Amino acid sequence: MLTLVSPVPTRWHRIPAGRKLLGLCLFTTALLLIDRPLLLLAPLALVAALYLAEGARFARHGLRMLRPILPFLLLVGAWHLWTGDPQLGAVITLRLLIAVAAANLVTMTTRLSDMITVIERLAAPLARFGLSPRVLAMAVALMLRFIPVMSDRVARLTEAWRARAPRRAGWRIVLPATLGALDDAEQVAEALRARGGLG
Repeated sequence: MLTLVSPVPTRWHRIPAGRKLLGLCLFTTALLLIDRPLLLLAPLALVAALYLAEGARFARHGLRMLRPILPFLLLVGAWHLWTGDPQLGAVITLRLLIAVAAANLVTMTTRLSDMITVIERLAAPLARFGLSPRVLAMAVALMLRFIPVMSDRVARLTEAWRARAPRRAGWRIVLPATLGALDDAEQVAEALRARGGLG
């Protein structure tokens, strides 16, 4: 399984997964209490400092991981600008950027197996209602696994389209990207069945 952990060792790697996930939850919750763009610059600077504290190589790697969300952020900002509420657009855009960057920092410095263990422990009470903690943890793991895969596939499909047509790809790559995702899901399901499932 593809790992999202940064190859650059940092001090954040040594912090237990549970503490990092708890800190991420509290941090992102606090973001919802800030409703002014200028005030959001402080947590943005904090997250940027956490990246830069581990060196330029680590920060560049983190920035590459954030590239897929930039078009979405521009779209959200442009929509609110067009509807006449630029301040709300700036708040939403900054919140999303900061939250995703913080989550990316946790993902880059936490092994997937450690995250699965934490999620299984948190979901243990749900077993009383018939929900398997192992299945929930695996679902989260697979979601994290496929985020960079889908981003890479969309980027490759876009490059292939540009090499063959002068127009922008736009919606035309949605179908091949979806079919590729379904094919990946089928292969993962076959692999899980071959290994005895999740039991």
